[in-house]
Amino acid sequence: MTVAITPEQWAEARRQATDVIPEIIEKFGLPKALLGYQSRTIALLETAACRVLFIEKSRRIGETWALAAYAVLRAARAKKAGGKDALYISYSQEMTREFIDACAMWAKAYSFAASEVDEFLFKDETAEGNQSIQAFRIKFASGFEVVGLSSAPRSLRGKDGLLIIDEAAFVDNLKELLKAGLAFLTWGGQVVVCSTHNGAENEFNVKIQDILGGRLKYKHLRIDLDDALNDGLYQRICLVNGLEWSPEAEAKWRQELIEFYDEASDEELYCVPSQGSGAWLTTPLIEARMTSDAPVLTLDLPDNYLLLSKLEQAALMAPFMEQLREALRALDPEKQHAFGFDFARVGDLTVGTLLSIDKVLKRETALTVELRRVPGDEQKLITRTILKAAPRLIGAAFDATGMGWTVAEDMGRIFGFRESEEDAGMIWSIKFSMDWYRINMPPLKVAFEDAAIAISKNVNHLLDLRLVKMIAGVPRVPDLRSGETGKKRHGDFAIALALAHFASRFMGREYAYTPISDIDDDDWSERDRSDDASPFGRGGLW
Repeated sequence: MTVAITPEQWAEARRQATDVIPEIIEKFGLPKALLGYQSRTIALLETAACRVLFIEKSRRIGETWALAAYAVLRAARAKKAGGKDALYISYSQEMTREFIDACAMWAKAYSFAASEVDEFLFKDETAEGNQSIQAFRIKFASGFEVVGLSSAPRSLRGKDGLLIIDEAAFVDNLKELLKAGLAFLTWGGQVVVCSTHNGAENEFNVKIQDILGGRLKYKHLRIDLDDALNDGLYQRICLVNGLEWSPEAEAKWRQELIEFYDEASDEELYCVPSQGSGAWLTTPLIEARMTSDAPVLTLDLPDNYLLLSKLEQAALMAPFMEQLREALRALDPEKQHAFGFDFARVGDLTVGTLLSIDKVLKRETALTVELRRVPGDEQKLITRTILKAAPRLIGAAFDATGMGWTVAEDMGRIFGFRESEEDAGMIWSIKFSMDWYRINMPPLKVAFEDAAIAISKNVNHLLDLRLVKMIAGVPRVPDLRSGETGKKRHGDFAIALALAHFASRFMGREYAYTPISDIDDDDWSERDRSDDASPFGRGGLW
């Protein structure tokens, strides 16, 4: 594997490999539209011997773009020239629409006569109640068409042509989908299965191993990050983004990408399936839901914080509390809110996430706080401040394992405990168990898949969500940590988000009431429960 190559070694290797590029540009002009590995994919698919092709690849190298070019070439041809319908299937509607848009671009570039992209309902005759599936389509003058489906319909049976299954390791049932798709071969069709890996036990990797072991006579391509870079991936990125390419810049970009994926780099970038069943949520799916601009506030206190005077402690807390006050004032008063809190004190990170819920029940992160080396009383103050200010609060779920119970208990005293959907209190005290994960993680995944949730654009949150794995059939965070020394993460945002989503699913009824202020005294734990002593009141230090 090539990950062990140093940035300096990679820069030198790439310098030697690209010394001739100026001569190539002078002779042929700007780089051709397709990179080397993309061209090789299409060339292989054009051969009569390539009836089934499996492609294991690195993340986001543009291989789907090449498959779109090939789909257009097949669909635009006359029947006697090998023209065929092209069907594309992926696990998400966003990927399907992206593929169809790429096909439309290629049709225009090739100057093929084609209709505009249209949407239609693809009837699944074998489903109960004749269910219909939304699809996208481009029709060509040849009489053939490119059709994009966002799921794996059984109605593939009886059809023929070119079938492309993209990110195949993440579809619901690859084995059954292949059984239907391989019927395309009967009348001269073709099947392309392309994916990043999703665990050693995944059906996609099982088929790859069967091909490599000679059990299956399918064609096979493997394109890892370094293969793509050798064929000019980063140079193309620079060309598209108006950047100046150099071997040093490429080596730096490569190293940063490897560090970004951390423990997942082998699987995501170098086609090495992870042991176990892989990530619970895929990177493209998570990134597709990163549409919120909600703030992520961080507080990292020094190790000697408790040894400082109260004035020094107040000075360290003041900037964070001011940011928190501004963020809370910006919350939408028309939306309901739910809160999730994953407690930590030493080593790991405390994360609190506030979700807003709009009128069509879409959840969106409205605020996230991340606390490192923050004592319990300060965590309670921050949490209480959020809960008091959150408009139309319907519930809050707290990690009540270990020391987290103290925060959940204090919040329960103020806002009321809740142990069932019928209870009137706000605070759920959650003691994590396999059953809790088994029952409550799937609804969160459905929210991601159905675009019913939006989260902030944050690299750490992406890594936290990617850390969730299927372990013994249950999605949960394994005993792994990511990040640099002293700032390790343990899937903290994923747990806080799961807790907030859990609390948001049990809508409480809203009643008007007049609160009775707590007795104010000099003791912080009592004083900061008072509304007047909150960060927004006259009695607080902040």
